[in-house]
Amino acid sequence: MLDFAIRHRDASSAARLGTVTTAHGTFETPAFMAVGTRGSIKGVTPDQARATGAQIILGNTYHLMLRPTAEVIHTLGGLQKFSGWNGPMLTDSGGFQIFSLSDLREFDDQKGGGVTFKSHIDGSPIRLTPAECMRIQHLLGADITMAFDDCPPADCTPERLNAALDRTHRWAELCKIAHEKLLADGIGVHCNLFGIVQGGTSLELRAASARALSALDLPGYALGGLAVGEGHIRMVDTIRHTAPLLPDTKPRYLMGVGYAHDILEAVKLGIDMFDCVLPTRNGRNGLAFTYDGPRRLRNAKYTNDPRPLEESCDCYCCRNFSRGYLRHMFSVEEMLGPTLISIHNLRFFQRWMIDIRTAIKENRLASLIAPPEELATTE
Repeated sequence: MLDFAIRHRDASSAARLGTVTTAHGTFETPAFMAVGTRGSIKGVTPDQARATGAQIILGNTYHLMLRPTAEVIHTLGGLQKFSGWNGPMLTDSGGFQIFSLSDLREFDDQKGGGVTFKSHIDGSPIRLTPAECMRIQHLLGADITMAFDDCPPADCTPERLNAALDRTHRWAELCKIAHEKLLADGIGVHCNLFGIVQGGTSLELRAASARALSALDLPGYALGGLAVGEGHIRMVDTIRHTAPLLPDTKPRYLMGVGYAHDILEAVKLGIDMFDCVLPTRNGRNGLAFTYDGPRRLRNAKYTNDPRPLEESCDCYCCRNFSRGYLRHMFSVEEMLGPTLISIHNLRFFQRWMIDIRTAIKENRLASLIAPPEELATTE
């Protein structure tokens, strides 16, 4: 149901150029996935997202299970039809949101275990188990579904980290059983289950997690629990140690990582897929990513600036609007401003992935330099 083909390997690193083919289409790797948390990429239509070069987008299981519910989405034709995105989609497990948004959560070991938490909407209690997580994602109908995992904070105790690892492995096995039963029952027949490697920044625990999940022989694997405060160096060290332990012929997905230099270093270590809310979250707040560094379009210095946001960019925003116009949109709180900069930011990340894929193909990834992340000074 999911085919990962490696087309070329970089001569100087572990980077791979490939394609992932799903029931809803093919996307190129390394890939950056735009995040459509509640069934939409905030402020951007599917056609606008597609025009930026996006080939696959992500939906959030936690938010969609609460509103409008997986049952409603299934009744309305599945997440692709529901959201208007005619292409590959991935849904996360909801684990990160449960452990980051809920004020009260309680683990249990009933019938294989699960977690009870309070809805952030109305405070109502909800119990989510591996089987229920799979049922919800199969009803949503994404091409790639994620195993239910326990994502502990970066500063947790060794005891909490070990418990999370044991729970993640046990839940992954239960997710695979539930996933296969749902497939047999004809529910979400195009879904493909990815496991999530946990273990914090402990290289020993990461290795143990990679071995345990690889034994399940899943279509793909993710590295979770990173970019949560451990810092760039420790994150890269963890990826360098863990990625080679995962099956070489399966796609590898680094969850929640989106800064250009982090992506570049992870690609060099053999990572194929990324997602992050940075493009649209920053776009809504007037911050644009460019190859000269970020720009804050609320700044008064752009009031009379006739230049496009980024002169080398080919996005709809840069082809049609000036920095002065964008600054005006934010000054008068017009919703078009956040949309235009979000479109530009989405295109920025797709341009960066194109540059990375081209460099891999031409065996010059070692010489590729990430765009600066400090505020642009060249005006």
